[in-house]
Amino acid sequence: QVQLVESGGGLVQAGGSLRLSCAASGRTFSNYAMGWFRQAPGKEREFVAAISWSGGSAYYAASVKGRFTISRDNAKNTIYLQMNTLKPEDTAVYCCAADRSGSRYYDSILSYDYWGQGTQVTVSS
Repeated sequence: QVQLVESGGGLVQAGGSLRLSCAASGRTFSNYAMGWFRQAPGKEREFVAAISWSGGSAYYAASVKGRFTISRDNAKNTIYLQMNTLKPEDTAVYCCAADRSGSRYYDSILSYDYWGQGTQVTVSS
């Protein structure tokens, strides 16, 4: 069992930055691939970024590539999402998720076994 708790969300102006954190419980955190997803009001949950268990591979949605960076610190059982040059369309609840098997379908909700509650990110224009 893995429990995930996100933090770092808030209100920021367009063009600004935020760094989200996702703290995980459990001794086997380093065995999990991890991902960030987001859900805006009235929209489906969508993939944002994912990172392999070692941190050696990272993947991004086209809409955030070049602006967001995912990273992890296995010693701290934490992953991060550095978000730069934020846009109003980035406004959403951001959730982190853990994947036990390291599926190649890293952008699919179905690949993830554990989810956090989410943190709100609001970008004003």
